[in-house]
Amino acid sequence: MNIPFYKFHGTGNDFIMVDNRNDVFPKNNTNLVHDLCHRRFGIGADGLILLENPEGTSEDFKMVYYNADGNQSSMCGNGGRCIVAFAKLLGIINEKATFNAIDGLHEAIINGNIVSLKMQDVLAKGINEDELFLDTGSPHHILFSEQVGDVNVKRDGAFIRYSEKYESCGGTNVNFVQRKDEDTFLVRTYERGVEDETYSCGTGVTAVAIAVNAIGKTQATTINLETPGGKLQVSFNNNNETYQNIWLTGPTTKVFKGEFEC
Repeated sequence: MNIPFYKFHGTGNDFIMVDNRNDVFPKNNTNLVHDLCHRRFGIGADGLILLENPEGTSEDFKMVYYNADGNQSSMCGNGGRCIVAFAKLLGIINEKATFNAIDGLHEAIINGNIVSLKMQDVLAKGINEDELFLDTGSPHHILFSEQVGDVNVKRDGAFIRYSEKYESCGGTNVNFVQRKDEDTFLVRTYERGVEDETYSCGTGVTAVAIAVNAIGKTQATTINLETPGGKLQVSFNNNNETYQNIWLTGPTTKVFKGEFEC
């Protein structure tokens, strides 16, 4: 059977997108997902995303996300933005969307190729520069660097990702951060499930934006994040260390369309 797919990326964080409203994709085939995401022997992607029928009448669709290792994973911010662009391409939505993901309901707004995704509320109580860990739909450890470009992200990220400290949550994503100016930060991310640096990570830059505000590195509530794949923006309200009305905004790009056999 041949299954159509699209390739999308959000600031270099790339995904295989499949319209699975007719339940055509073999969802339990971990090896297939892994092989499709492989950059030498497959299509190549950081993950695979299925667009499925909504679970409730108030939603437009459901998002099911798999890491490149083939396993279903926690929330992906850039993937969430890309599936909104995909849904518009399919004619499911126009300028606004509400969809269900593994961490609950999300709202989104699309304007041309720019997609803004509303993230879940985040509690940042008690964090400090020595213990920077936040869950923004996915777990994220944050480290600051004077020269983030010099960091060996794969080596240093893997060391933290597989450390005993994070065994209980199945390992963590790791973000290396450098302040550029008052409201702009450079970010490089090691992603679990990809087990390497990715060009960008939506939940990662969200965690960084909240963290830099929570520990007083900036008073801004709209933060610019520069990743190897491009620029993103995160805005929020801080309500007594509970971060609400969090929006992740940036470009999405359709790369190509194809089909694979399974």
